Amino acid sequence: MHQMTLAEIARGLADKKFSSEELTKVLLARITQLDPQLNSFISLTEELAIEQAKAADARRANGESGALLGAPIAHKDLFCTQGIRTSCGSKMLDNFKAPYDATVVAKLAAAGAVTLGKTNMDEFAMGSANESSWYGAVKNPWNLQHVPGGSSGGSAAAVAARLLPAATATDTGGSIRQPAAFTNLTGLKPTYGRVSRWGMIAYASSLDQGGPLARTAEDCAILLQGMAGFDQNDSTSIDEPVPDYSASLGDSLQGLRIGVPKEYFSAGLDPRIAELIQNSIQQLQKLGAVIKEISLPNMQHAIPAYYVIAPAEASSNLSRFDGVRFGHRCENPANLIDLYKRSRGEGFGAEVQRRIMVGAYALSAGYYDAYYLKAQKIRRLVKNDFMAAFNEVDIILGPTTPNPAWKLGAKNSDPVAAYLEDVYTITANLAGLPGLSMPAGFVDGLPVGVQLLAPYFQEGRLLNVAHQYQLNTDWHTRTPTGF
Repeated sequence: MHQMTLAEIARGLADKKFSSEELTKVLLARITQLDPQLNSFISLTEELAIEQAKAADARRANGESGALLGAPIAHKDLFCTQGIRTSCGSKMLDNFKAPYDATVVAKLAAAGAVTLGKTNMDEFAMGSANESSWYGAVKNPWNLQHVPGGSSGGSAAAVAARLLPAATATDTGGSIRQPAAFTNLTGLKPTYGRVSRWGMIAYASSLDQGGPLARTAEDCAILLQGMAGFDQNDSTSIDEPVPDYSASLGDSLQGLRIGVPKEYFSAGLDPRIAELIQNSIQQLQKLGAVIKEISLPNMQHAIPAYYVIAPAEASSNLSRFDGVRFGHRCENPANLIDLYKRSRGEGFGAEVQRRIMVGAYALSAGYYDAYYLKAQKIRRLVKNDFMAAFNEVDIILGPTTPNPAWKLGAKNSDPVAAYLEDVYTITANLAGLPGLSMPAGFVDGLPVGVQLLAPYFQEGRLLNVAHQYQLNTDWHTRTPTGF
């Protein structure tokens, strides 16, 4: 049962081959047995899961149907879940139980999805390796000595290890797409505003976006269908109709114009990954796509711009964690300043502290114009590059990451080296565009992803291309040894 995709589960439940309760119990047992070697979960919600599974079975018995009705999933541990710990991977929120459900959680629960638990993540979503979590690093099921990517590494590792069919995740600079590439999954970052951020604990508010992680494009379409939509509680949510993402999966790729930026194939890209990307291009050409070389000239400035904007927004967002209203509070503070200093010093890890300091510096008097304002101007140039490119092509294709997953601890002493691994993913967040990573092969036994980018609100096009590619390749069907 654990090998089934979301789509297969939906068909099995509809055909009464098994119940949601039976499936849920099998997966909970599997998580209990196998997750200790992965550390992909922070909290398991067995009682809630069984309760939701029974309710889903009752709804089906009464004639209801739906692709997510009775389907087991997990939530990245920054989506607020009422009465359940929502830690954000941080000691700061280890004792925090959310008083309400995030919109994404509520929408998926209403659709009948069964929540198995909350997945591990980089602390406050700050990281590319899932090593900054206060609950310990997550291991990559393809090689337990390597990272699964971050910040959504817990969701990615759990789905890749077949502990569950799909999970929610978030992407601020590549945190859905990069873990998807590192663990042989399909991951989709929707257009900014397509999925509500209400109840999603913020890292960088103008960049964060929730999305699905699953094994196939078909499953991502199912999960995104349940997540997407306008939310009046979120002022950045877009009031745009949500199409039927599954309906367009079978569309032909004949005549589809695919742009390949020449800047993607620089000296920083592992040549073995470059070869796999070329193989993917050839496969899409066989399906009728037309390939065209394009240019994104300001891509080289994206990383420095991102690592000014994101920490600046983080320094503002994380100021609410002060030891007063909720979260970690130090013992016996001498005065208010001591309370602030020690609560934040004890509650935040090194990477979070580093980004808060960088952000506060960039926003400080005398440096705002030199750093933050200039970074925002670069952000506009990046967006303009994409707008010009999409006048010529329908989607953009390239590598998701310049290298395969690195070994645990390999970049801990050099944070900038880890930041540079986000070079291909960050631009979509700066521009607010939808992006998808899909499996494209292996290097040294480790998965590699190919990234697709599309114009605003064209998630359906990305899912269509990925689905057609997956009908003609088998990379996404490979399972890590031992799982």
